[in-house]
Amino acid sequence: MTPAASEDLTTGAGAALPLAAAAPRLQRPAERVLGPVEWLRTNLFSSWWSSLVSLMLLYLIVRWTIGFVGWAIVDAVWSVPAGPNGPDTNVCRQPGAGACWAVIADKYRLILFGRYPYLAQWRPAIVTLLFIGLYGISVWRRFWRWELVLIWLGTLAVCGVLMWGGVFGLSFVSLDQWGGLPITLMLATFGLAFAFPLAVLVALGRRARSMPIVRWLCVVYVELIRGVPLISLLFMASVMFPLFMPVGLNPDKLLRAQVAYILFAGAYLAEVVRGGLQSLPRGQYDAADALGLSYWKTMGLVILPQALRTVIPPLVNNFCSFFRDTSLVLIIGIFDLLTSGKVAMTDPRWQGFAIEIYLMLGAIYFVFCFAMSKYSRGLEREFSHGHIR
Repeated sequence: MTPAASEDLTTGAGAALPLAAAAPRLQRPAERVLGPVEWLRTNLFSSWWSSLVSLMLLYLIVRWTIGFVGWAIVDAVWSVPAGPNGPDTNVCRQPGAGACWAVIADKYRLILFGRYPYLAQWRPAIVTLLFIGLYGISVWRRFWRWELVLIWLGTLAVCGVLMWGGVFGLSFVSLDQWGGLPITLMLATFGLAFAFPLAVLVALGRRARSMPIVRWLCVVYVELIRGVPLISLLFMASVMFPLFMPVGLNPDKLLRAQVAYILFAGAYLAEVVRGGLQSLPRGQYDAADALGLSYWKTMGLVILPQALRTVIPPLVNNFCSFFRDTSLVLIIGIFDLLTSGKVAMTDPRWQGFAIEIYLMLGAIYFVFCFAMSKYSRGLEREFSHGHIR
């Protein structure tokens, strides 16, 4: 080594720098930035066939956009006059009238809160905001401490007091009257919160070669649940689950639906987690064994963090799917968000304006699913800083 090179590897006191500090850092090659014209030529008009398809699609998109804007905004009816028997919906049926958004203004309470007593609907409104606030706090990694569990427990206790009532001067409201968006958020939140740890345990159980009985039970559970639709599980939870309970103990149908939902989601998520476990090389296990780590420390500190990082996209895909599947609880008589919207459509005065209600419901589902997708992309970028792809 030349004197100049040895001098570069030392500090003022002569202490050697770490070898990693002297080695050049690998960096992602700079991406070529295309201008607007060059981007269009490269991606949309690279050949005559590509140009023809692009022009046809652009024409259809522009024409559809103009028509939708005219129907949804320009010619839309935002309010209707009040008549002797309620809103006068004939205004929405005039020739040339567009979307009748007045149905949303008249039915939004029924859609969002279902059959909950009208004068007490401020309570489920607060519960909905509390759930959204919990989601917002939980996505910040600075709050990923044990205190977050206490925040969740305290907030859920407040939500239970608000929804049930019966204390602090609040009128009692039975579970049969709950409905709308709060029910959807409850089923999705508790379902995924309990299904995910269940899925991790089942995925580890399916790979436990030293415990064949546990492995066999996990295989039977996953294959049995995945082999039947969610509707059948909801029926079984509603009809058969009470038969296995002690005499005189009959759980509410919401709790039964929640149990079926947890079991269903846990089976599907278990396979996703198992795929992440199988993607890791054997050397990770051998390295943990060489360090003398126990089985649970190996899984908790070495294996699971890497496995879960690799399966973030399929996990979030299942989360979005399970959030939408809460609408199937209609089968056992629970009024979730979608069911409340369908009930609102049965009003004879608003017959024929289901599109507007479905658009509102679709927008609500889209906002929650898109938020999960957006957050997962941030996690992927954050957890892949040390991996150049």
